[in-house]
Amino acid sequence: MKSIFITGASGGIGRATADLFLDEGWTVGCMARRADVLEEAFGHRDKAHLLPGDVTDEATVDSAIAEFAGRVGRLDVLFNNAGTFGRADTIDGLSLTEWREVVDLNLTGMFLAARAAFRQMRSQVPQGGRIINNGSISAHVPRQGSIAYTATKHAVTGMTRSLSLDGRAFDIACGQIDIGNARTELLQGIIDANPDDPPPSMDVRHAAEAVLHMAALPAGANVQFMTVMATKMPYIGRG
Repeated sequence: MKSIFITGASGGIGRATADLFLDEGWTVGCMARRADVLEEAFGHRDKAHLLPGDVTDEATVDSAIAEFAGRVGRLDVLFNNAGTFGRADTIDGLSLTEWREVVDLNLTGMFLAARAAFRQMRSQVPQGGRIINNGSISAHVPRQGSIAYTATKHAVTGMTRSLSLDGRAFDIACGQIDIGNARTELLQGIIDANPDDPPPSMDVRHAAEAVLHMAALPAGANVQFMTVMATKMPYIGRG
């Protein structure tokens, strides 16, 4: 049975994706910072492996992915999902600390997880696997007050392309999913705060199902980039 390691698995898109893959019979490595939340979400699921930790910590990421692959025999897919929006403001209102917090999680954390997964996929027998990076609509066009988030998501696109190129020789595919307005806890708060003009949204399960489609492809096929979003979201024509 196939295996997937998911970062940021305790909530939002990560949790919905982990739930769906478990429902589909996959073995799922679930990583997030809060062990208690992971236990509440997945402690009752037989094929869930709980690996609490911070994706910005190099040693923690390396050991978590190695431990998961050791337990189940191999790593087929990484869903590189953990991220944060950060505080919304114009550039002159953001501190260097706030900038670095977003960059550390959204970019360096993704680098660390991708590096550990790539290392595992390159060395396992049979060789190969798949990395799916969670980009964003902001990998193409920004929201206002999102300079740190938008900069990191543009960088993730470059990482996706580089991993796709470098992984070819080792049968490691890499793709990116750009998700717009899935109803997570964060977006639900925005919806509740704007009852008269809520943003267009979609069930978060649609995002999880798109990740499943990408992950379940045979080794010879890859979704390089996918955008899945609420139909009426102002993406085309934004700005």
